[in-house]
Amino acid sequence: MTQLNFIEQGRRVLTIERQALDDIIQYLDDSFNTACQLMFQCQGRIIVVGMGKSGHIGNKIAATLASTGTPAFFVHPGEASHGDLGMITQNDVVMLISNSGETSEVLNIIPVIKRIGAKMVAMTGNPSSSMAKWADAHVCIKVSQEACPLGLAPTASTTATLAMGDAIAVALLETRGFTADDFALSHPGGSLGKRLLLCLKDLMHNGDATPIIKDTQRIKDALIEMSAKGLGMTAVVNEAGQLTGLFTDGDLRRILEQRIDIHNTLISEVMTRSCTTATADMLAAEALNIMERKRINGLIVIDDNQHPIGALNMQDLLKAGVL
Repeated sequence: MTQLNFIEQGRRVLTIERQALDDIIQYLDDSFNTACQLMFQCQGRIIVVGMGKSGHIGNKIAATLASTGTPAFFVHPGEASHGDLGMITQNDVVMLISNSGETSEVLNIIPVIKRIGAKMVAMTGNPSSSMAKWADAHVCIKVSQEACPLGLAPTASTTATLAMGDAIAVALLETRGFTADDFALSHPGGSLGKRLLLCLKDLMHNGDATPIIKDTQRIKDALIEMSAKGLGMTAVVNEAGQLTGLFTDGDLRRILEQRIDIHNTLISEVMTRSCTTATADMLAAEALNIMERKRINGLIVIDDNQHPIGALNMQDLLKAGVL
């Protein structure tokens, strides 16, 4: 039996699909712009319709649109003919996906969509197709060949369709001024939601758990406080309770190398005075960025009057799923 060269076959497929992506760049034209304008101005939702493999791709496109600020959902054309057309209103834009542009299940519902009054955007590989002709805007996804050696299984064409759907979704996202906070509202679950929505007030150690000593105390007192609170640092405050400095495990290692008397030396003599701080409303993701950029392991959280109200370290971010 002839040994198959799987690597060579895989390379051939990826080469063809890469070429397909290069090919469709030329279709980012006035028609693409018109399609995006219709969807941007849509007062309802984007209804994505597709059959077979185009339907699978359409499902993903609808999900991407919905998660990036453009309300959308997928409707199966077969189900649409049996009641689901009731989901479509005149304020919606219907995106029809078909490589041939002649898929019968999709063509059958076009007259009803027209009667409802919804706008249509067709995404096909045939600019002369029925769908392209009847739609209000046509986005071409024509590719020179499928990666399937039989030329039958949708491969390069579905890759091109998916990529064009991403191009539309991101173009709309940027035009809407969609932000990370907006994105978080539709992704509250898992680590993504935590990274985007979690604030320091939600995970910081506060109250009696905040490591704090006065600047009139000794280094040994700082070590006792750090051991008790277990964050590898302590805030140092003046008589008014305002932050004047920070003492960390790293500072301790340095003073031990210098043979400084920890029993009699004031903490104010060895603390870091210009320390990085945070606020309770700061996003955890922002705090993580600061800690990584400054190469520090913890942050003291202060209020508007420079009073320490909490503290956290990298372990807290890790436990919360932010890191």
